[in-house]
Amino acid sequence: MKTQYLNWAKSAMQVEEAAIREVANSLNDTFIQAADAMLHCTGRVIITGMGKSGHIGRKMSATLASTGTPSYFVHPAEAAHGDLGMIVDGDVVVALSNSGESDEILAIIPALKRKNTTLICITSNPQSSMAKHADIHIQAAVSQEACPLGLAPTSSTTAVLALCDALAIVLLKARQFTSEDFALSHPAGSLGRRLLMTVRDVMHSGDYLPIVATGTLLKSAVVIMSEKGLGMLAVVEQSGSLKGILTDGDLRRLFETHDTFANLTVDDVMKPNPITISPDKLASEAVKVMQHRRINGLLVCDEHGTLVGALNMNDLLQARVV
Repeated sequence: MKTQYLNWAKSAMQVEEAAIREVANSLNDTFIQAADAMLHCTGRVIITGMGKSGHIGRKMSATLASTGTPSYFVHPAEAAHGDLGMIVDGDVVVALSNSGESDEILAIIPALKRKNTTLICITSNPQSSMAKHADIHIQAAVSQEACPLGLAPTSSTTAVLALCDALAIVLLKARQFTSEDFALSHPAGSLGRRLLMTVRDVMHSGDYLPIVATGTLLKSAVVIMSEKGLGMLAVVEQSGSLKGILTDGDLRRLFETHDTFANLTVDDVMKPNPITISPDKLASEAVKVMQHRRINGLLVCDEHGTLVGALNMNDLLQARVV
């Protein structure tokens, strides 16, 4: 029997794929009206639904909220016992129900009608009670459930989920929502870190900064470079302005060509005019610079050319910017 598992799985997914196409092909002006009402909503977009439709509704609300449309989910049964006060004038209410006959939703429709709200209902039946009460009705009917018994909501919920995602994407595009906007809603996520974190947030500074003054003997500079552990050393003038950089790669090459280092200073071996970055630049920009230049570290200077920090690729990896 286990040999049938993949066949059953593929069959179920093919039925659901067909259901999504079926609903997509049935979209008409009512979808446009719904998207326009949600786009120009002066309040919030409230999603409601019972059972499996409620689960789809919660996901829809979360997707809308994270892509620029203020939204939250209200359980219809709880709404009838006080939570209806969460819905105010100017809100758009999107009610989900396959049959369009959800008792819990029908019970709160009269109260919604007394508020200055727009009611959008998504059901499979344009003749249902919910459809008749709706200001805008979107039909989402599928000809077959993936469930072989035809009982468990499968194709129908998948198709409505895709429809809800389509509404969210339409609104995202209409609002010209950017990846930076998305990051503001996801500051703890990898995208948020990558798009919002600055060089200042991850750089080494103060006592952790690998720095020596011009004229420092190379043997003393090597000790400081080793202590700081960043694989590089900044050479600065007395004023604090950056003069050059010395990396562990430079040292390895130096060891290959010199037998003695007794009288060498950092000025003799450093690279002048090193690549730098501003502390206010995004950390993601630092990654691009290092990848493009094929280097593992950057020195950070302010607008006056004064050294204020240093960072390497390992810092960015630990901060999950890369």
